[in-house]
This record gives sequence, structure tokens and C-alpha cells, in this order.
Amino acid sequence: MLKTILVAMDGSEITERVIQTLNDLVLLPDTKVILCHVFSTPESEMELPADIPQSESANFSYFQIEKRLQSYQDKLSVKSELEMVTGDPADEIVRLANIYKADLVVIGSRGLTGMTRIVKGSVSSQVVEEVNCSVMVVKPLNK
Repeated sequence: MLKTILVAMDGSEITERVIQTLNDLVLLPDTKVILCHVFSTPESEMELPADIPQSESANFSYFQIEKRLQSYQDKLSVKSELEMVTGDPADEIVRLANIYKADLVVIGSRGLTGMTRIVKGSVSSQVVEEVNCSVMVVKPLNK
């Protein structure tokens, strides 16, 4: 039985498909969904003290993502929460899955291959390897 589902969303075009796939699942009324977004920490900011204010554009982006997540929340038939964190995407998704004791993580795959996958890495592959629960990887539609 799925009591808690963590849904990792990155704002890419796969996000709509992830939400549709989630809505296609038959969920119990007491299932809780956590919609999460991880803001990657730019290398240049990795060593900045935490008390330095963020730039205006970072705050604007945060509110844009929050509004988008809230619009996805409205499309769900079960109760949900939002989580927005900063850090390494795969590490933070695994950390949140552990905190919430998720029964399932739903994550999109951008379908990267070859050198692009090597350079950019695959968040979904890393999550599958490291998380302590089942993972549903939503792939893009073939074009």
C-alpha cells in the first residue's frame, strides 16, 4: 500500500507527464504526495556563507517554481505538500524520501544518452541506486 509518494520535479517538459502518470495511479484517499523541487547549487556558490542574501533572480525563480508546484497540487486527487530545497538533486531526493519514509519515488527521465549523460549525469539513475524504496521512472514519449 502506498501511503507516501515523493514526486521529484525539475521544471522540464517531462514534469507534465510525471503528474499525468501520478494521476493515472489508483491511490487511496489517505495517500500523501510530496511534490518536491531541488534547486541545484551553482559551483560558484558552493562555498558562500549561508547568511549572504540571495539575488533577486533567485528569489523570482523560487516563487515561479512554487506557483508551478501549487498548480500541480490543484490537479491531484489526494492531499499533498510542497518541498523546495537546494543542493545536489539526487542527494536531496534521497534525503527527502528518507525523511518522509516514502513508499515510492516518482521521477522523470530526460532520456539523456552518450556523452551528455556522462557529463550531466543521470539523477534518476542515482536515485534508483541510492533510495530505500521503489522508484517509478517516467520516460518522455517517443517523438
